[in-house]
Amino acid sequence: MIGGFVGIPNNNGTDWGEQMLNTVANNTIRHLFTRSELVEVSVRCYPSSKLLQGSIDSFRMKGSGLVIRQDFRTEEMSFETDAVSLDFGSLLKGKLSLKQPTQAIAQVILTEADINNSFKANLVRKHLENVSIPALSELSGNQPISFTDVEVKLKQNNRIQLFAKVNLCDRGLVPISMTSTLAVERRKSILFKDTQFEPDSIPEELREISETLTTALDGILNKMVDLDRFNLDGVKLRINRLETQGKRLVFSGYAQIERIPNNP
Repeated sequence: MIGGFVGIPNNNGTDWGEQMLNTVANNTIRHLFTRSELVEVSVRCYPSSKLLQGSIDSFRMKGSGLVIRQDFRTEEMSFETDAVSLDFGSLLKGKLSLKQPTQAIAQVILTEADINNSFKANLVRKHLENVSIPALSELSGNQPISFTDVEVKLKQNNRIQLFAKVNLCDRGLVPISMTSTLAVERRKSILFKDTQFEPDSIPEELREISETLTTALDGILNKMVDLDRFNLDGVKLRINRLETQGKRLVFSGYAQIERIPNNP
């Protein structure tokens, strides 16, 4: 019976076993994300009899409009593995379980709008609002300060321009303008390098204060963007390189897949 199940093609020429595998994989992967516009999963296993031993040739996922951890949207995300070993018994129960961890080539694309929206997420705001910075104690009157209204513009050659505001009680709202080059550290952290204060858009009487606040914000940003905070359940993303392409930021790297979570 099982032999027939994994070996008989349907009207489209696809084995029943492979069709079942694709259905289970699609249902499982969709639940990795808070929301999704499109998720396409393709699993290849030829000949299909290999499925009885839990062996498949490749596992590919491509999605768009994927939201991770409630607030972080990606324009596109894709990954593809080589051969993978699955638990066939779990598959028959409608679940997808790995016999051993695997890796996949991965690509993630963020739009400029995605990046700016991420600065509104609670996970990010807690690093930027009501922070105490000893070096600014005299400037802030020993009060915590908040960097708000953060806006990022993507430029060529991995450069960005960033604007923000800080409300200082005795000086009112102080604008910040800076440029930086995005770089990758240890394949999991994003650094803001070669940061430069941009005074042209800052009122002359506030430039000295704004430059001091820019230095403080740069220090916060360089400690904040760690991919481990944004990993999917059971899946860790690692970056080999990043590149700005117009209004999009493209990350290329790989995914370490320890396990695939299943529906409750």
